[in-house]
Amino acid sequence: MRALVTNDDGIDSPGLAVLAGAALDAGYEVVVAAPARESSGASASLLGAERDGRLAVEPRRAPGLPDDVTSYAVRAAPALIAFVAAYGGFGARPDLVLSGANKGANTGNAILHSGTVGAALSAMTHGIRSLAVSVDAAEPQHWDTARLVTDHVLAWMDGDASRDVPLDRRTLNVNVPDVPPDRLRGLRQAPLATFGLVQANIHEDGDRHLVLQYSGTERHSEPDSDTGLLTRGWATATLLVAPYADATVEVPGLG
Repeated sequence: MRALVTNDDGIDSPGLAVLAGAALDAGYEVVVAAPARESSGASASLLGAERDGRLAVEPRRAPGLPDDVTSYAVRAAPALIAFVAAYGGFGARPDLVLSGANKGANTGNAILHSGTVGAALSAMTHGIRSLAVSVDAAEPQHWDTARLVTDHVLAWMDGDASRDVPLDRRTLNVNVPDVPPDRLRGLRQAPLATFGLVQANIHEDGDRHLVLQYSGTERHSEPDSDTGLLTRGWATATLLVAPYADATVEVPGLG
């Protein structure tokens, strides 16, 4: 079995080694291919830089990886990296794509804009099982907690879930509080919050220019959502399905 590990924090993120280690211990052959620079907010964008008509890729080691893991820096958005991997761009097509472990949570409907989640969704649309993992801190201190949760959910994906749930058409989005393992309350399946941890406010200034400001949301306003549970010390797991065609409403045809 083969696994591709990517993220939106860039090739220098220590979170890549967390997911690579979990995949290696689960028996996967691992390749790391991550953006050459941070790509936060890239969503499922297929933007990339070319050199002489080729996607710009160079060998570069992510920190903390074992010496026998192949590692690339790619001048592309995470979703494009997953897209290219699905067509054999980094060796044989992967059986699993792991994205993260991201610095900063990806919760609520704001995951639409996440490069970390976008990479996992890109893999899912090509029939590849995928997992996105994020840590609720700008500078995480407890990567071992993220590894603990990743090991658990990956064992579920490879075990019971592989028999009972069509995970090649779903993405599992996981968020982990940045606490020591002994302070983690556990793992809870959670619905998406209305937005997320950060939302945008738009207004016009005196010159009629649009001004975009970001601010934190009220974390406790939806206590049973992924944001609310994460705030209270729970790791959260949310299964995502996208794209989804809703056939329950009939759109009238022409003529």
